[in-house]
Amino acid sequence: MPPMISASDVTKTYASGFTALENVNLEIVKGEIFALLGPNGAGKTSLIGVICGIVSMTSGRVLVDGHDIEREYRAARSKLGLVPQEIALDIFSTVWNTVRFSRRLFGRRADDRYVESLLRDLSLWEKRDSRIVELSGGMKRRVMIAKALSHEPDAVFLDEPTAGVDVNLRRDMWALVRRLRDKGVTVILTTHYIEEAEEMADRVGVIDNGRLVLVEDKTALMRKLGKRRLILTLHKPLSELPASLAGWPLELDHAGLRLTYAFNADAEGAGISRLLERLGELGIDFRDLETSTSTLEDIFIDLVGRSA
Repeated sequence: MPPMISASDVTKTYASGFTALENVNLEIVKGEIFALLGPNGAGKTSLIGVICGIVSMTSGRVLVDGHDIEREYRAARSKLGLVPQEIALDIFSTVWNTVRFSRRLFGRRADDRYVESLLRDLSLWEKRDSRIVELSGGMKRRVMIAKALSHEPDAVFLDEPTAGVDVNLRRDMWALVRRLRDKGVTVILTTHYIEEAEEMADRVGVIDNGRLVLVEDKTALMRKLGKRRLILTLHKPLSELPASLAGWPLELDHAGLRLTYAFNADAEGAGISRLLERLGELGIDFRDLETSTSTLEDIFIDLVGRSA
């Protein structure tokens, strides 16, 4: 099956000389939820803009469901829905007219039943006759989402869709994303709430300084780059680690009461029993132990720091 989106050697250099994207190669398969992560200014929004035909490439090629975004712009763009970070709406139009007009703008036949269903899904039905200017910020964000979905796109870009919105909208948003995926819609999202990406995404891409650092299946990524930690709370503080433990990946906190042992998340046992046995031989007793596993945010911070 051909990918939903294929970006090949995409580079974007502005007139100022700043290179926002450098030789980006990315394929996003149909029906997946793909999380694009990166710090501010990393190139996330520039890449989305290029794929959606809003930002021109300096070089490279982008295909959307097999359609070239430059040579077959209308066919490619009709496949995509975009929820940008900025709210851009006609403030004097009603919710109903805004969404209905957006559908027709993409050449889709009028379907008031679908528009009603969409507004109900986004808790906008009761506000259908309200003008945009009368809505709260969260409601305006819902209208932006409805606009992006009005023409029933095959892929939807959500650029920081839950930034600065209330908990209810975040919950509704992710419920909607799951329903879209169940219908076969491809969802590409950027978010600063990395725990959301960890919960929702099938695959993860990390971009930094305009370059893709990695693209990986989320589960495989967390297994390969994740760390597990064994944390021991000691009975008596240690002033320093004994020299005989120098070869172990251990950290002692400032108070000398917590000993942390880090190991790969996919390692079996990873020598824990040998470590505990060695501590016993040295007369180092502990009164409590706990384990933890790296989150996607831990891995992201490590990757971005490593690529800087």
